Amino acid sequence: MKRGTTGHYVPNIAGGVACKAFIPAALPPQPPLQLDNKLQGRISQAMLALGRLDAISTLLPDARLFLYSYVRKEAVMSSQIEGTQSSLSDLMLYEMDGMPGVPMDDVQEVSCYVSALELGMQRIRDGHPISFRLLTEMHEALMTSGRGISKGPGEFRKNQVWIGGHRADEATFVPAPANELANCWAELERFINDVPEATDPLIKAALAHVQFETIHPFMDGNGRLGRLLIPLILVSANILGQPLLYLSVFFKKHRQIYYEHLQQVRVTGDWESWLLFFVDAVADTATQAVSTAQQLNTLRSDHSELVSGLGRMAPSARQVLEVLFEYPIANINTLVKHGGITAATAGKVMELLSQPSLALVRELTGQKRNRVFAYTAYIDILNQD
Repeated sequence: MKRGTTGHYVPNIAGGVACKAFIPAALPPQPPLQLDNKLQGRISQAMLALGRLDAISTLLPDARLFLYSYVRKEAVMSSQIEGTQSSLSDLMLYEMDGMPGVPMDDVQEVSCYVSALELGMQRIRDGHPISFRLLTEMHEALMTSGRGISKGPGEFRKNQVWIGGHRADEATFVPAPANELANCWAELERFINDVPEATDPLIKAALAHVQFETIHPFMDGNGRLGRLLIPLILVSANILGQPLLYLSVFFKKHRQIYYEHLQQVRVTGDWESWLLFFVDAVADTATQAVSTAQQLNTLRSDHSELVSGLGRMAPSARQVLEVLFEYPIANINTLVKHGGITAATAGKVMELLSQPSLALVRELTGQKRNRVFAYTAYIDILNQD
């Protein structure tokens, strides 16, 4: 089977020079995908890993606490692919009204990613389909502050763009003209919503991601939104109960191969090689997420037992620990607000937990006032990749 290019080229002008823009053919691919034994086996492995990931979210004492930090880790990684320097600690400092160690625009972009994901998931749980309206709402949330404000939040681009190269006629890839975007997205929307026929959700997520990146409908934010489509599709199909699958770490680690696969689909129609890469990414990422959840669960149990030996301070220390599991970077105000304790008690507990004999937290500012503490063991587990 030889599929050839998965669309057609049209002449256009971009940046004052003539170029050929690519309009992708509608999904599913034609001729149909060739799911040989090798690919079927790897798809099965990925589905098993997703099943374990979905199960772990129901076994955790409080999946919400894990989800809070894991979503933020994904936001950081996805934004780093686009060039921001923000770290997980920077984001948590920003959310606590502290001063991150990077430019404010960087950390605002990451914070907006969290908002876009939370908005998308809420819409899915409310029964909304993955549609133009949902997509543009998420894009507006994604681009609502930082450098994104000037990049048409919530609007499809009105100009021709290109990817790679300083001129459009020397670009690696020139996506569809602006006047074709509505039709391209409408076709993709039908495919995502199983019109006219259903597609296996894992395969759907793989194909839809490439198609979205190929259409490139917005001036900016396409990479982040395209990566967000993956957990959206899997949650809407009830493959996952929580949005715990994020492929940004894997894509960042294998960045060049990832981009080569996207281009090969467009040029040669090799969807099968992309699918092999994608399901390996899913299996690897889901397995790592399960390991992270298990490590955090063990940490919670071990440290709860450890602070139980603090005598009369033990109850307050356990309350502080619960807060730190949701806010691994916290100041005294955070502990008072969410732990139901006084500022004086919170200060005493943090002094205890900072001592070398326990060393559960580390003070970050070196100041006597407005101190900020990091739950280092927790953050180290999240930062393993």
